[in-house]
Amino acid sequence: MAVMTLRIPDDLDSSIRAGAKAAGISLNAYIVRAARRQAVLDAAEQLANLGLAGDLSGEGDSL
Repeated sequence: MAVMTLRIPDDLDSSIRAGAKAAGISLNAYIVRAARRQAVLDAAEQLANLGLAGDLSGEGDSL
């Protein structure tokens, strides 16, 4: 597992902490979940840009 140092702007800190608490998960898990979600969205966008968005049909996903 990789270890990263993450600098969060002060104005975003409290909302991230509140989101993690509301979700009932650790701060680390909350940030990892957000990063994973964005990575999936980025990959889907790349597929769509290649004209492969139709490959996702039938899997419960749509772009």
